[in-house]
Amino acid sequence: MKRERKKEETALFYIGWFFVIILFIIYILLKKMPSLFQANGPCLIHMLFGIYCPGCGGTRAISAFFHGHLWNSFVCHPIVPYTFLLGGWFLISQTVERVSKHKLKIGLHYRDMYLWIALAIVVLNFIVKNVLLLVWQIDLLGNYTL
Repeated sequence: MKRERKKEETALFYIGWFFVIILFIIYILLKKMPSLFQANGPCLIHMLFGIYCPGCGGTRAISAFFHGHLWNSFVCHPIVPYTFLLGGWFLISQTVERVSKHKLKIGLHYRDMYLWIALAIVVLNFIVKNVLLLVWQIDLLGNYTL
């Protein structure tokens, strides 16, 4: 069991750094060719039913996060800062532990609880945004543009 968990953490470590590299490439492309990523279509669920889907606001949250607007990122979709902070700490702490040849045991270890927390954040975000929109006509995402 412990050996399988170690394999999972190693895979997550390498996949995480792969995604960091991909995000860095996207960031460079955005700086060099901003029009490349302007083809953002509207959410089909929001267009058809007038409610937000569980992922609505994610792109705006990523953009806000990269521009240093952490509060706006949280308001647009709280899963984004949660993922960046938890994933960032996982990668940094695992890297330090691996570089030190496991002498510094500070590596964050994978727990299923992190996924359950992420699911709860997505569900709560979906409920809160739609209750605010449908009951009180407060459109949290209408105020934020990319």
